[in-house]
Amino acid sequence: MRHRTGLVSVGSLLFLLTATTLAPALAQDPPAAAAEAAAPSAWADTAELAYVVTSGNSQSSTLGFKNTLTWKVAPSTFELKAGGIRVETTDRVVVTGPTIGETSTTSAENYFLAGRYDHTLSPKTFWFAGSGWERNRFAGIDHRYTGFGGVGNVWHDSDHLKFRTDYAVTFTAQEDVISDPAVDDTFVGLRFSWKYLHKFNDSTSYGNDLVLDENLGETSDWRGDMVNWLTVAMTKRVALKVSLQWLYDNQPSLGSVTETIDVVPPVGLTTVTYQLDKLDTVFTTSLVINL
Repeated sequence: MRHRTGLVSVGSLLFLLTATTLAPALAQDPPAAAAEAAAPSAWADTAELAYVVTSGNSQSSTLGFKNTLTWKVAPSTFELKAGGIRVETTDRVVVTGPTIGETSTTSAENYFLAGRYDHTLSPKTFWFAGSGWERNRFAGIDHRYTGFGGVGNVWHDSDHLKFRTDYAVTFTAQEDVISDPAVDDTFVGLRFSWKYLHKFNDSTSYGNDLVLDENLGETSDWRGDMVNWLTVAMTKRVALKVSLQWLYDNQPSLGSVTETIDVVPPVGLTTVTYQLDKLDTVFTTSLVINL
């Protein structure tokens, strides 16, 4: 049976995990702390924005955004990511008799927020910790909170090629749009991930990010998230970016449809539940602004 344990409270505690991981970096000897205070903090921010509108016989709007805020002072790095996408479509419907009206519906929507702290142990190894939240109601997820911590390896780090792998223990608390009593909504898991970046020249870069999550309580319940992206710089601060994301869930959440039952009298409604698709794909074209 599913065990409800106060997901909002659990999620709040998980988000505190990122802040608490900063404590080791702040608890330094006075000389080291003074030296670090004298050096300027390396803040960087990258924003992505995509917006598409159609009108006339077909009316729809798509808004997508991502933002990555980074603080880096050796040997530590903190990264905060936020983003989302929302698609709305307008359809014509009969209001009364021959009168035609319009109704707007949301056909795709998902949001996420994640923070991560990294601390370098050697040129090839590091440890990290963080937490995240996401919402994707069309994939059956109302709220998903995740806390994680582990170690990683840097396999290549140059101006033109970067590649690293991560290995982490995770804790997940999930609330589905449609509750499934046969599935536990809190579980401990393992995560493997990598980040790959290849700069072909000063203006063109390719990247591949992969995350694989395994539920240790039920090994058939695993998820994958892979993003391939390509950026082409137009100026020093502005670039165009295209990306293709694959979201895979081997045990997806439940969905539902409501249908009308014609009986005389009366007319009734019935709801049918079903298992959602395992794979979602998201293709995005966006404008990137480096601040």
